[in-house]
Amino acid sequence: MRHEIHTYSALLRQIHNDLRVQHPEWIQPNGESPLCDSYEARLMKLLDASRPMESNENIGKGAKNSETARHFEFAKASL
Repeated sequence: MRHEIHTYSALLRQIHNDLRVQHPEWIQPNGESPLCDSYEARLMKLLDASRPMESNENIGKGAKNSETARHFEFAKASL
């Protein structure tokens, strides 16, 4: 089933869910998936790199503290 994604957090949620559906072997018995998390982090870095810089305040902070990472953590929390 295909549906439109209208928000950034919905896109991140869809990516999160799709990775786990496509690769159930990556899911550990406790429900965690370091490999999926790694792919999601790499995607966030690519998305951040493709966005124009609004200010220099994020330089050197890395993807963990980026706006994309904050959006993704918010989206993951609502899963």
